[in-house]
Amino acid sequence: MADSQLLILDKKQIQQKINRMAYQILEDNLNEKEIVLAGIWDRGYKLALRLKTVLLEISDLTVTMLKIDLEKENSCLKATTDLEPAKVKNKVIILVDDVLNSGKTLAYGFGVFLNTPHKKIRTVVLVDRSHKIYPVATDFVGLQMATVLKEHVDVVLDVAGQEDGVYLS
Repeated sequence: MADSQLLILDKKQIQQKINRMAYQILEDNLNEKEIVLAGIWDRGYKLALRLKTVLLEISDLTVTMLKIDLEKENSCLKATTDLEPAKVKNKVIILVDDVLNSGKTLAYGFGVFLNTPHKKIRTVVLVDRSHKIYPVATDFVGLQMATVLKEHVDVVLDVAGQEDGVYLS
């Protein structure tokens, strides 16, 4: 990473946050047999995979993965998923992303499930920057931090040749 970046969370701290969030997800879904982790591509999906690993270690839950690929620069909601919406019908859906900034990405992520009946939807983010302009709440947060708008939070997960970390620049 560049010298102008400040390490906020290292690899060990990220894993501790993921472990804690997995336990919170389990606690919130004690009566469920299956949950759907819907990760926003690509870092949200990588985070969802990490959560799945921990959930499978600590519970008997069946965890179904769903990848949401959003066209974030589009003014209209355009999203694709790797599962048919009917496959997640009447299930608990946990929407996962790496950083919550304005809330637009999570709001678009919710749009994928608007026409699909579900038990409940929860949200997970590794870092909540507290700059929401959309009315999006996070249910499970690794780190909540106040930043100024010009600062950037960069999450590195499973990138070849780079140590996992959360950086502020």
